[in-house]
Amino acid sequence: MAQASLKIDLDAVVANWRALDARSGEATRTSAVVKADSYGLGASKVAPALYRAGAREFFVALAEEGAKLRPHLGPEARIFVLGGHMAGDAPLIREAGLIPMLNSPEQMARHLDALPDAPFGVQLDTGMNRLGMEDDAWQEAAPVLLDRGIELVMSHLACADEPEHEMNAQQLAEFKRMTDGMAVKRSLAATGGILLGPDYHFDLTRPGIGLYGGRPFEAALGVATLSLPVIQTRVVQPGETVGYGNTWQAERITTMATIAAGYADGIHRVLSNITDLYAGDIPCPLRGRVSMDLLTVDVTDLDEVPDTLDLIGPSQGVDALADIAGTIGYEILTALGPRYNRVYSEQAG
Repeated sequence: MAQASLKIDLDAVVANWRALDARSGEATRTSAVVKADSYGLGASKVAPALYRAGAREFFVALAEEGAKLRPHLGPEARIFVLGGHMAGDAPLIREAGLIPMLNSPEQMARHLDALPDAPFGVQLDTGMNRLGMEDDAWQEAAPVLLDRGIELVMSHLACADEPEHEMNAQQLAEFKRMTDGMAVKRSLAATGGILLGPDYHFDLTRPGIGLYGGRPFEAALGVATLSLPVIQTRVVQPGETVGYGNTWQAERITTMATIAAGYADGIHRVLSNITDLYAGDIPCPLRGRVSMDLLTVDVTDLDEVPDTLDLIGPSQGVDALADIAGTIGYEILTALGPRYNRVYSEQAG
């Protein structure tokens, strides 16, 4: 079967990072969140491009991700692990020179016992109730951890994509209450937090989805183009149906293209009968159900059927597709499967 192509524009990723870096202000450093394999786009290519652009701090979710990334960045880059120091992580943290963000007294004890001289950061819970030390645990642990030397103290905003949400100011106030007066570097803002303004920036910002062309950074350049190969065409007569469950019936003589991709590749089944693929800027409706490896697309109105049709690209970005699917751009990107041939473009590289 023909292989679909996922094209990633590294210059666009870098341009988005630079734009968010400029919004972060001269006194604030800008890192890059490259967890989940750079949101499905390939951390081994994305992170070095960002390093060349000036990023020196990178965030991953797990120690395994950090260890896998290290050879592509070299020893100068600082790689923070958002999940902290979990059981069995000590060899990876030591050998890859990772910096775990300690989230609990248990992680603190584990890290200081196994790697007493290794660097670490701390994540605080300021109201999201997901990861991080709560206030009582932090107040008890802070004297010991501050004496050891904390690389970074961070928290995460729950509602930064809603600028007027009262939770933003509440978490900002709580973060300041928990950390003001301490001689530590601080970080609160991911992409949405950067856009909230300088009160949220502190010493380090952590853009993630904005690097990859997604909301809430509306000015972001598109990064990904997903081109899916046409492997067969057929003519469907009026009254005939297409795909599983007979969910679409032709009302006219219809030229139908069968496309080599499906829900095994992260194309959500909910998109059945409700989205378009594109030949340039011409929409071609997806007809019938998304199946595991195949889509069926109405190409009747094209003068010529191309070799590929785009599901994601200039005519339909990740957020537009996410809106149709009733989800968010993060889920669209991170669901893109391993069968795509990932092709990278970078003029500067």
